[in-house]
Amino acid sequence: MTGNNLAIIVLAAGQGTRMKSRLPKVLHAIGGRPLVGHVLTTAGRLGADHIEVVVRHERDQVVGALSEAYPEAIFVDQDDIPGTGRAVQVAVDALPQDFDGDVLVLSGDCPLADADTLQAFLAAHRKADAAATLMTAVVDDPTGYGRVIRDADGGVDRIVEQKDASDDEIAVREINAGMYVFRVGVLREYLPAVGVDNAQGEMYLTDVPGMLRRDGGRVAASVVSDVTVTFGVNDRAQLAEVGRLLNARIVRRWQLEGVTIIDPATTWIDDDATLSADVTLLPNTHLLGATVVAPGALIGPDTTLVDCEVGEDAVVRRTDATLAVIGPKATVGPFSFLRAGTVLGAGGKIGAYVETKNAEIGDGSKVPHLSYVGDATIGRGVNLGASTITANYDDVNKHRTEIGDEVHTGSHTVLVAPVRLGAGAKTGAGAVVRKDVPAGALAMTVAPQRNIEGWVEKNRAGTGAADAAAREKSAE
Repeated sequence: MTGNNLAIIVLAAGQGTRMKSRLPKVLHAIGGRPLVGHVLTTAGRLGADHIEVVVRHERDQVVGALSEAYPEAIFVDQDDIPGTGRAVQVAVDALPQDFDGDVLVLSGDCPLADADTLQAFLAAHRKADAAATLMTAVVDDPTGYGRVIRDADGGVDRIVEQKDASDDEIAVREINAGMYVFRVGVLREYLPAVGVDNAQGEMYLTDVPGMLRRDGGRVAASVVSDVTVTFGVNDRAQLAEVGRLLNARIVRRWQLEGVTIIDPATTWIDDDATLSADVTLLPNTHLLGATVVAPGALIGPDTTLVDCEVGEDAVVRRTDATLAVIGPKATVGPFSFLRAGTVLGAGGKIGAYVETKNAEIGDGSKVPHLSYVGDATIGRGVNLGASTITANYDDVNKHRTEIGDEVHTGSHTVLVAPVRLGAGAKTGAGAVVRKDVPAGALAMTVAPQRNIEGWVEKNRAGTGAADAAAREKSAE
């Protein structure tokens, strides 16, 4: 839908005290986005002419977190008058006076309502030619939700909040999902008449359908078949449950796109991640942020990738990586830690117990095990021996190491930056390289070996080592 005479109002002004958090409820994240971010992403897919977000509690924090990611959203401040009715009223007042379309009202803490569901909801409202339409669901446990009370003919009569409901009304299992479509003229006419004479002392938006019915207006209800789209978040337990449901949706979507996911229950994929067909995800794999995985790649088990790029047919096992690029047919892990700025070329290797940071590692180059490579540029066909370290920090500044093509280092080499190893250079085991090494040269740190005969027997008499040495000497 585009240009469809639609305004969307997202309610995000509440404090969310049951979250018991310094962070506003709507900014708690699932699937890589804040709760209200999912709502705004969906709103953006509906082609609305206006999108407004009503804010109040921690207003600057909410606006600061959302304004850059959702530039189309207009933020409207709710005043001291509490309630959803007042929130919608200030938002409607902020709409252009010549706007005469429909207003879709969404809750910022209900992230599971997808675009298809909301498009169908809006279509049902327009087909019914209703003044107002509310989304409802039938649930086993309606505790905490407003009840939808129908008249003798099955039409919507009114909505009763739980704290204002009678015993009979509390027994009703059809709930108000907190999503509505109104003709904007209805809101402009009826919201000024909504009072605060209720148990909460709030302006209830839910009073408007009852007032419409009283005056003979048509109020419709659209019952959703998938009740999960109505789920909201009020506490940490609900946050986890809604997060699990969202992740299950995402996992299933990628499975249907040709991704093999061995254990969906332990696989977590953010909404912005992108996978290709023939990717395989092993148990306990987390693909977070805007991670992109190319065809044929194998990820996991026990791997977390944040905002990474993984090339075709690469293998990444038991690895933690952030803002890293892993080339095609490269291998990483197990137990590797790739920090921001790591770029591993095609066919390259970062092996066991290796940490990299701000390092460009060329095609076919290997950092097999027990090494730290930070602030480095490494050419093609390089092999760093076990426990090679780029000593990039002089206690004041970071410095860069440059390694040319086909360089091989011996085990336990320390490269003290800034330093450059020319193409084809080599280092001996235990070398501490403080000066540039010319192409094709061998760098060694040589010290004569000194053996002190009889030291163990003299200084460790009675130990197993002394006894073993004595036995060997006797045998000789």
